[in-house]
Amino acid sequence: MKTKKGELGYIKAQKRKRTLITAGLFAIPLIIFFTGLIMTKTRLNMFTFVAVMGCIPASRSAVSMIMMLMQKPIDTAVYQQINEKTGSLTMAYELVITAYEKNTSVDAIAVCGNHVIGYASSSKVDIPFVEKHIKDILKNNGYHVNVKIFKDIKNFQERLSSLNQNKEQLEANISYTPDEKYPDLSRNELIKHTILAISL
Repeated sequence: MKTKKGELGYIKAQKRKRTLITAGLFAIPLIIFFTGLIMTKTRLNMFTFVAVMGCIPASRSAVSMIMMLMQKPIDTAVYQQINEKTGSLTMAYELVITAYEKNTSVDAIAVCGNHVIGYASSSKVDIPFVEKHIKDILKNNGYHVNVKIFKDIKNFQERLSSLNQNKEQLEANISYTPDEKYPDLSRNELIKHTILAISL
């Protein structure tokens, strides 16, 4: 079963997938190069040119692989702590939020009405930066929401519980026009979809 972006285990699955793809992409030009070397007894041939050109997509894949290898999956115990409080909230896990300036690891994000909350376990996370970045992206896509990222797991759990308890009230009277491209997705799911779109 393929692990989708935003699901538990995504980072681990992507590390394996991107490593295999990168190895395969480098293997092809190497095979071409050595085939040409054996056949012509020299490196100065069209096989070498094709092999060098083949290294370009392989190198791009290597960059993608390295970026994913640097990421840390959510701890299973932390996931269980969070999952106990999620209820019917729209959730996403193991996100690496991308921006021109930097990439930011966010362990979990919950969406409820005009509220987007997240938990980031890494001490290196620039909270004000990632909050503003997510808020700006969502605003540009027509969603005017409050974004709050927590570093303390207990505070995040408490906020999850509060959103769950007040879910109907928080989602009431919010005007929403379904997206023609994704008619089956709710407003919360579309917000989640937008956040996933800016994640590795």
